[in-house]
Amino acid sequence: MKALILVGGFGTRLRPLTLTLPKPLVEFGNKPMILHQIQALAAAGVTDIVLAVNYRPEVMTEKLKKYEKEYNVRIEFSVETEPLGTAGPLKLAEKILGKDDAPFFVLNSDVICDYPFAELAAFHKQHGDEGTIVVTKVEEPSKYGVVVHKPGHASRIDRFVEKPIEFVGNRINAGLYILNPSVLERIELRPTSIEQETFPSMVRDNQLHSFDLEGYWMDVGQPKDFLAGTCLYLSDLSKKGSKLLVPTSEPYVYGGNVMIDSTAKIGKNCRIGPNVTIGKGVVIGDGVRLQRCVLLESSKVRDHAWIKSTIVGWNSTVGRWARLENVTVLGDDVTIGDEIYVNGGSILPHKTIKENVDSPRVIM
Repeated sequence: MKALILVGGFGTRLRPLTLTLPKPLVEFGNKPMILHQIQALAAAGVTDIVLAVNYRPEVMTEKLKKYEKEYNVRIEFSVETEPLGTAGPLKLAEKILGKDDAPFFVLNSDVICDYPFAELAAFHKQHGDEGTIVVTKVEEPSKYGVVVHKPGHASRIDRFVEKPIEFVGNRINAGLYILNPSVLERIELRPTSIEQETFPSMVRDNQLHSFDLEGYWMDVGQPKDFLAGTCLYLSDLSKKGSKLLVPTSEPYVYGGNVMIDSTAKIGKNCRIGPNVTIGKGVVIGDGVRLQRCVLLESSKVRDHAWIKSTIVGWNSTVGRWARLENVTVLGDDVTIGDEIYVNGGSILPHKTIKENVDSPRVIM
């Protein structure tokens, strides 16, 4: 089987982290975001993976070579000279995706969930039509484009309603699809939207179905959603009794759902959790309080710092008695001085912060 991962462009939504690494290589749950998807695709029998990119493919090429051997997949890049939207990249990769009659998966690189690829493929084969999109149920459908089924049919899609004022359903597009190669005939090689052009065309021909996603789902492309998605991911690991989480019997674990790389060092009298991820080589001082945060590789937190709802970038240092909160993001190699308060700051790489950041803003 084959798959196309829509990686896209500059990763502006997750800055300042993407100034250092392309977004798919940023660690989520202590491994690159894209590795979650490669592992799930390989487990479902996918052998050919195409990454649709228009920004810095050379950075990813080197990193992904080892995954080819490890998971026995072939990873190729389809490089756009201009952004082609969400449908154009499929046409650009037509030689690979359309090389045989087998259906192929399409997914957005920002989506994190329990990827149901095997079940999705079986369902798609069962109904026999051209396409299936994974849908997830949301509490406030008025914020999204809602999928509406044909009357009396559990899966065949009748129409899409963008940000409905009245309730028409609560299922939304989850950014995961399986499509027959015949779909490529519906797409032109130009900037085009799969959601606004290709899918409505398939609906008119009664060729598109939905598949309900079980469990958690999040588009983690923005810092606040990256943190929310981390909470969902850690909670899911906890429900499964995963050995990736630190046992709650550890004296510093507070509230559970804590993931710590084996190379990290934790000081005395710390209180960590709930929902914390600590990466390789991270050093935590004494008396540190961490909750709902992500500490990336080789970062340091000095004694008695307090960190909540924050992403601490690689090689960054948080000073003694500092306080970070309200979706603060530190880029690579940022230094926060002792006793500094940062409230929702987005701080670009290689900066030193010596004064309080009292309100959310970008610091360049």
